Amino acid sequence: MSKIAAVLLLLCTYFTASASSHREAPLISNDPLADNTDVYAFRSPDNPNTITIIANYIPGQLPHGGPNYYHFGENVRYEIHVDNDASVPGDEVTYRFTFSRTNEDPSTFFNIRLGQENLKTTYIVERSTDGGMSFETILTNGVVPAYNIGPRSINSAVGLDTDYETLISEAILPTTTGETVFAGPADDPFFVDLGGIFDLGNAPRQDGEPRDGLGQFNTHSIAIQVPISTLLKAGAPATPTNILDGDYVIGVWASASRPALRTLSSELTGPTDSGDFVQVSRLGMPLTNEAIIPIGEKDRWNAGSPYDGAGEASFYEYFYNPELALYMGNGAFADAVPAFSNNLQVQENSLGMFDFTNGADGLFPLKGSAAVAGTALDDALFGTLLLPGPGQPRSVDLWPAFHTGIPNVRPYQLATGKNGDPLAAGKPFANNFLPNAGDMLRLNMAVPVTPRDDENFSSLGLIQAAVIGLTVAPFNESADLEFIPNMDGFPNGRRLEDDVTRIELQAVSGVVLAAIGLWYDDYDPATSPSPVTDDLLDVLTYTTGVEENDREFKSTFPYVATPWRGTAVSFNE
Repeated sequence: MSKIAAVLLLLCTYFTASASSHREAPLISNDPLADNTDVYAFRSPDNPNTITIIANYIPGQLPHGGPNYYHFGENVRYEIHVDNDASVPGDEVTYRFTFSRTNEDPSTFFNIRLGQENLKTTYIVERSTDGGMSFETILTNGVVPAYNIGPRSINSAVGLDTDYETLISEAILPTTTGETVFAGPADDPFFVDLGGIFDLGNAPRQDGEPRDGLGQFNTHSIAIQVPISTLLKAGAPATPTNILDGDYVIGVWASASRPALRTLSSELTGPTDSGDFVQVSRLGMPLTNEAIIPIGEKDRWNAGSPYDGAGEASFYEYFYNPELALYMGNGAFADAVPAFSNNLQVQENSLGMFDFTNGADGLFPLKGSAAVAGTALDDALFGTLLLPGPGQPRSVDLWPAFHTGIPNVRPYQLATGKNGDPLAAGKPFANNFLPNAGDMLRLNMAVPVTPRDDENFSSLGLIQAAVIGLTVAPFNESADLEFIPNMDGFPNGRRLEDDVTRIELQAVSGVVLAAIGLWYDDYDPATSPSPVTDDLLDVLTYTTGVEENDREFKSTFPYVATPWRGTAVSFNE
């Protein structure tokens, strides 16, 4: 077998397990009710004193998938976890959702008839603020909207005699402790050309038109809007000291757990679950388990915890030398994936001396030198977190993006104001640093909201903030701290609109390194008029071909779009 053929066979196995957290691991693909699909955390655009966290479950729901429509599981603990203090192991705040189902009319095979629902789902919400040692019930009467079956089931007198927006509105409920919650079906907000990606990384498609592989599919959302004061680190000021206040950083992840034992009955009365709850799925940063962790490790990753230092450390090698980099412009197998290699590449000779391709040393040769003294790369500041050893080039950019967040410390500032020295102080643009070394979605709650109707709003999140800070006046005219549009975007939290697939592929190809002044190989300060070179532009203009969701998001909580109606979808080309 030729080397290219072998690589294509490897890619076929690899990409079959990707696409956010939709069916991302072998075991959880057989348990969709407990399968995390995505996690979002953002400062609420219409209520900026709150943070909205959304955890989605149950992938790939056909809107017309009856008569047994998709639903939350009864024997599943769905949990949202929040860490706000890296010096204290574990969660500071945990929300637990537990669901029950009632058959209101067992005499019919229809899901809805004459005002009754078969089966109707309700839930309770519990909250822990002591690391999960105890939980208090903060909502007892949660109601999940019926599935959006069709106009006769929802709107007509022989159905529920209402409209679906009313069902959503009635399902938005307050807790006894100041949060607002919603749980129910929603349009799947994740967007990507799954068909192209599955076709050996063919995104953007080299032939044919791209298509949102999750367009017209639904999911189930758990959304909770929480006052910032509830999520604040103990001792943090009630008002942030600046828009990048480190005391306002939180880490967010979600999980699903099931009882350890399930007993089946020959009487067909349903299974009996017993024993301690065991975590079967987790999600923090999008695409971790899909595009970073190899298939042989995916089930183990799902069972782990961000707080398990040794367990998390066993996965670090996949971030230090990401497999995806092998398929980019100067990677070992780039020829196998032209959709990537035509635009994406990793710095091999940045500034004539730094190599970040897999197996190279990156910035490790500077370890212990005067050049890194006082920077985040100085062992005296953060230990060996960011320069752990040779042959681990992405320990300075890709690994912290997933495991610590980005600190507002040299060299993690924009090249604006650095005068050609990437290790100098530059323009601050991010600080979501929570150094617990666990995979989480990190959000700085002090960063202002970019209005969704702002002309500078971009689905490229922090990457677009960096571009603006480097190239657009007046932002690039000083190194002062100021709000740059999209500083509130992924990977500083995750907004529903953020194109995380594109952002993460650009990050793997070294765009963050370029933003802080470690420019692409085709930049020569002696001959190039600008570091905005062809290589950099190729990366910034890369697209998978699908750049937005198939439905517009709501402007108010719960923000997710209305689920697709079973009678309205069409999958025709």
